[in-house]
Amino acid sequence: MALTANVRGALLQLAAMGLYATHDVIIKALGETYPAMQILFFASLLSFPLVSIVLMRDPQPGTLRPNSMGWVILRTGCAVVAGMAGFFAFSTLPLTQVYAILFTTPLLITILSIPLLGEKVGLHRWAAVVVGLSGVLIVLRPGAGQDLQAGHAAAMAGAVASALAAVIIRRLGRTERPMVLMMWPMLGNFVATGGALSLGYQPMELIHLAMTGIIAGLGLMGSFLVIMAYRTGEATIVAPMQYSQILWATGYGWFLFGEGIDPATLLGAAVIIGSGIYIVAREARGGVSANRPATTARLRAEVVTAPKSTILQRLWSPRR
Repeated sequence: MALTANVRGALLQLAAMGLYATHDVIIKALGETYPAMQILFFASLLSFPLVSIVLMRDPQPGTLRPNSMGWVILRTGCAVVAGMAGFFAFSTLPLTQVYAILFTTPLLITILSIPLLGEKVGLHRWAAVVVGLSGVLIVLRPGAGQDLQAGHAAAMAGAVASALAAVIIRRLGRTERPMVLMMWPMLGNFVATGGALSLGYQPMELIHLAMTGIIAGLGLMGSFLVIMAYRTGEATIVAPMQYSQILWATGYGWFLFGEGIDPATLLGAAVIIGSGIYIVAREARGGVSANRPATTARLRAEVVTAPKSTILQRLWSPRR
């Protein structure tokens, strides 16, 4: 029996989220030995050859000079913060807690789309945002015995930075070449993390250096699967599959890192996920959202090893 387009799209998205989760597990494993900035530096360095293959398909002639310098610099800064914060959070926190916090990205996109995109957010979506953000309090449980760590602040900073970067891409539209939107964050990450190496460098074994290359490869492969998923199925079917990362996080955390299943974290994640799915469903309705920023956003901090699928799709579109 042939699978429908929506089922194929959902399966592709599930596969992509599995690759992303494995990507994050390697970050966490290396983070037990090496500083997060060092891992990000080598992962970004080893991603250049892979991304160069993609850039060869760019049909638009030109330079790396942006048309909207200020917005591109701001987005580059957001990508750097998101990458650094994401790597640090995965290195220091249980996987399920990091994912639960990063799942707030589409909620934050909804908020930021108001001043930056002129989006009109109605009562239903505002209620979903409020409920979803309350899920973060359930995960963090301030004053209830859980010690808040720098990793929690880093995960939240990564979610905010990733949301702002996504909205800026929507604002820029097609005025910037995909090569500019991809290369500036990559170069920004490379320079920033390279500078951070002077603060604390640990010599890496060859096998661990190879693992940073695997991080780069998994990020790029995951992005291509996301592109294929959205081309195959409807966004309202494909997008919720991104939340399957919490299942990967629970399994990987228990099996590889001895992380127990925290009911409060899972409850908070369920609240956040439910709110995100509701927003996706609302934005899919005609006339509710002119930009649909949350529907097409990947629900994780943007890092250099996983360029935004919207940019890759523009580069990988058939030449005309």
